[in-house]
Amino acid sequence: MNNKNHPTRERILDAAEELFASGGFSAVSVRQIMKKAEADVSLAYYHFKSKRDLFEAVMLRRVEHLNAIRLRALEAVEKRHKDDAPTVEEIIEAFTRPLLELLAEKHDEWHYYFALIAQINNSPDLGGKLMTRYFDPLVSRFIDALRKALPECREEDLYWSYHFFSGALTLTFAETGRIDNLSGSRCRSSDMASINERMPAFIAGGFRALCARGQR
Repeated sequence: MNNKNHPTRERILDAAEELFASGGFSAVSVRQIMKKAEADVSLAYYHFKSKRDLFEAVMLRRVEHLNAIRLRALEAVEKRHKDDAPTVEEIIEAFTRPLLELLAEKHDEWHYYFALIAQINNSPDLGGKLMTRYFDPLVSRFIDALRKALPECREEDLYWSYHFFSGALTLTFAETGRIDNLSGSRCRSSDMASINERMPAFIAGGFRALCARGQR
């Protein structure tokens, strides 16, 4: 039996993804997950060694796809620029557009996972370990591209810029609704098309401003 394609395993992962995204790793029990998955608790330990193992399986299930679509987007941009470097906006868009389009087009399937990433990225306990393990190789590839687009930028300013960018992106993933309230519903945290249209220019401006500041 291939456990990775087992329907009960997938049901457990779906339930865990939703509950972890809503309540956090510590607050959610295996028993709660199995109740939502409509499966016996013993099956959790048949498919996964522990709650932490289950949590990491939830992360791993979708991360390869997310990394692959962003890498393809970056490679397509670089292919168009054989003799020069892509712009900062193009690089940022390659990083964000595949995610935001996925969230817009398949919201019901993906929104819990994106909310979970937002939660993990802001967790002192989990963020450094899990984001490093699953996302840093891809992030380093994008930083290499940004380094070419901003050759005079100091290394520390590149990394601080990415740090601020990551915070903005994961806040978007969280879809908190705060911008809806602040703007009197002129803006909606679920409006991925509007975010897609604005984020690359905003983030690129921040990279350039911080890099220019470091050159003074």
